[in-house]
Amino acid sequence: MMELECVAENRCFAGSVRRFRHFSNACQTPMRFAVYLPPQAQKERLPVLYYLAGLTCTEETFLIKAGAQRWAAELGLILVAPDTSPREARLPGDDAHWDFGMGAGFYLRAAQAPWQQHYQMYDYVTEELPALLAQEFSVDATRASIMGHSMGGHGALICALREPQRYRSVSAFAPVSAPGQVPWGEKAFTGYLGEDRQAWAEWDASRLVLRQRFPGEILVDQGLADPFLKEQLRPEIFSAACAEAGQPLRYREHAGYDHSYYFISSFMEEHLRHHAAALQV
Repeated sequence: MMELECVAENRCFAGSVRRFRHFSNACQTPMRFAVYLPPQAQKERLPVLYYLAGLTCTEETFLIKAGAQRWAAELGLILVAPDTSPREARLPGDDAHWDFGMGAGFYLRAAQAPWQQHYQMYDYVTEELPALLAQEFSVDATRASIMGHSMGGHGALICALREPQRYRSVSAFAPVSAPGQVPWGEKAFTGYLGEDRQAWAEWDASRLVLRQRFPGEILVDQGLADPFLKEQLRPEIFSAACAEAGQPLRYREHAGYDHSYYFISSFMEEHLRHHAAALQV
């Protein structure tokens, strides 16, 4: 079995960004993740904020593009960004489509061959990675929150709704929050889970929230110039489900903003302060 291997390290806001490679028991293949350790981590155990990235992204994308380290250093937050899928366990056709397979794990438990061998991203994110971090870094495992963008926004929402005891807070940028009713989600769910749409409900935030509320307020930001808004994201479905379930939701729309990290970086400070307030309790 592979030990935790640091493949890169960079100084950043008096802390450090580090990228790691290790063998994943959940995915049965090497996996990668990135961590930002703020300067406070040298002296004390800190809360952790997980960030789940979107389609085609890697563990590097968030820490390169979002500008989050500045605020994490001020607030004393450890940032963790896993890769978006297995990379080294090559499967037939895993790179044939940008929205399915490599770079598009959708943070679920695949149940269909051949994907179930390695595409167990939900267990990796919620169980294996937190245990590894608690063992290797100055992480206070009792104080964790989660956020994400697009496919990763979907991931953050389902993690928080399925296991609310694990996370103090949850937020998302332009999430795929009704995947069972949009093309991206239908393609991914059919491939990973099969044709039974009842099985899809376990991985669809708009279905999950109707039976399992998150105890805190969910924060969602959406750009109105997002080219995926009407066909792939459909936030109105999730908003309606939250209203029906009595789930507190702070849904904010922003004129002129698109789906890019220019949008994400514009509101990153507000998201990190949202999580810091929950994590400092």
